[in-house]
Amino acid sequence: MKNIEKYLSLLGEQADGLLLTSRYSRHYGAEYDIAEGVAIVSANGCRYFTDSRYIEDAENGIRGFQVIMTDRAHPYSQLINEAIADFGITTLGFEENYLTVAELRDFEEKLNAKLIPMHKGISSFRAVKEDWELDNMRKAQAITDKAFSEMLGRIKPGMTEKELQAELIYCLYKNGGEGLSFDPIVVSGPNTSLPHGVATDRVIQEGDFVTMDFGVLYHGYCSDMTRTVAVGYATEEMEKVYNTVLQAQLAGLSATRAGVAGREVDAAARQVIIDAGYGDYFGHGYGHSLGLEVHETPSPNAANDQPMPAGAVASAEPGIYLPGKFGVRIEDVVIFTADGYENITASPKNLIIV
Repeated sequence: MKNIEKYLSLLGEQADGLLLTSRYSRHYGAEYDIAEGVAIVSANGCRYFTDSRYIEDAENGIRGFQVIMTDRAHPYSQLINEAIADFGITTLGFEENYLTVAELRDFEEKLNAKLIPMHKGISSFRAVKEDWELDNMRKAQAITDKAFSEMLGRIKPGMTEKELQAELIYCLYKNGGEGLSFDPIVVSGPNTSLPHGVATDRVIQEGDFVTMDFGVLYHGYCSDMTRTVAVGYATEEMEKVYNTVLQAQLAGLSATRAGVAGREVDAAARQVIIDAGYGDYFGHGYGHSLGLEVHETPSPNAANDQPMPAGAVASAEPGIYLPGKFGVRIEDVVIFTADGYENITASPKNLIIV
């Protein structure tokens, strides 16, 4: 089934049209990525509006939608109202999670249809990936794996975190990344205790842990991985914490399969860390789904009591963070299957000393 047909299946008593304003939903429906635009989906027709910067790309790449250019003489609201009239739309489902209050008020004032919040339904299809989506995500992960392999030869004492981050970004693009899934996290020494720390001018030293959390876009789909390596040597405590995190991830992976509640996967990993005496130092969830966005649903975390579906793609990233000392996180990305999982991250997970 084409993705636009999935959106059409939402139409009925609640709404007879959809207003797609987020880049992610427009990409999903059109199966093509255009930076700016708005799309209308209805049983009587589908239209995709974008401006002169993207119109040629849209006309050449988008299928299943009539592509129309917006400009000052033909603003989005006018073009949407023409579609509303032509397609007999009375109610439009919209993505409330992606509209500002100002944007919503402007649409409510100008559009000739009632607006109904339908983000949950519109985004729900992205929980389970099609085979072609999985292929894009495997390619994105392969790019991150190759970049990590190259980075192992670039980490040196005397570099700053910012310099290492620049090297990482270069490697990601050089190996085929079409964009970044998010701003990479590159931290060292005591800064590794910050789960989402920001690269600084701190100089990397022997005896440091270095944590790198990064991902790329490939045809719009995200990768995500984290590796923590030691520079020069690792102390006994560093080795203990690292191995605890690794065992926690392996326990989570052992519990990973379609039909298992997200919180059960989280609990399997979390218990290992609790048993080792570090329960107070693992504050975030075990993982999150990803796809067109680096954080999607459903996720294998403590808040999710629903079974994970086959075809969901999620991270597996337990961590331990000791304030003022160091932290460790190890992250892979896996596909949930009926009989377990497929790990699409190939980089080694043993403690690496560079």
